[in-house]
Amino acid sequence: MTDNETPLRRRLGRQPLAALWMSVGSPTIVELSRQARADVIVIDMQHGLWDRATLEQAVGAVAPGTPALVRVGENAPLAIGQALDAGAEGVIVPLVESAEEAAQAVAAARFPPHGNRSGGGVRPLATGFIDYCVAANERTVVGVMIETARGVKKAAEIAATPGVDFVLIGTGDLMLSLGTTDTDGACRSVLKACQKAGIACAIYTMNADAAAKRAAEGYALVTVASDIDVIIHGFGSAVQQFRKAAPAKAKSRTGKT
Repeated sequence: MTDNETPLRRRLGRQPLAALWMSVGSPTIVELSRQARADVIVIDMQHGLWDRATLEQAVGAVAPGTPALVRVGENAPLAIGQALDAGAEGVIVPLVESAEEAAQAVAAARFPPHGNRSGGGVRPLATGFIDYCVAANERTVVGVMIETARGVKKAAEIAATPGVDFVLIGTGDLMLSLGTTDTDGACRSVLKACQKAGIACAIYTMNADAAAKRAAEGYALVTVASDIDVIIHGFGSAVQQFRKAAPAKAKSRTGKT
């Protein structure tokens, strides 16, 4: 078993994990991203262009070699159950602001008697349902997002909620909620709450340099790139490189300018 095939729950906190964030809704891009050998692929169902069918395809394109986490659209049993039915290693639940909401997310991700997840799904049924249920309750990762001022105030309670494996700081919404671009103090507060609770703290970062800086600060999972940024910057870089290298004027067919 390779390190990436080791259950993600066992890897969280052992060393910083690099995540790729996928939003544009292309299973092909997700499949190609496997060559980067990231630790985690995050499929964004909240703000991304995914539907149920493309989610299934994307998870199938990377699993089991690379664990897939799904940022679900809402803290609801249906959204969480569908993401896990697709074969995801776990879920990231947005806009959690209390221990009660965190517990709700955990319950939706666990089969009875540990939760209220409904049984079904093409992949669970195809792989042997009883065995799947047992393994799922042991392996499934539950991440909750703190991304509001209220969530930051409740960080200690959220992080201490049984069954929560990690907290992900959503820096964009946190900036909007606080009304300032300076979120460092709030982020440190959440990080300390997670460390006290003995769980991993993750943070959304915009690029590899920012991710490395956050990893050095103690964050257990960071986003090193998103498909949107890679596409935009990749195309932009290629065009700029061409314009720098190409001649200023094209030669005529006679060889004269």
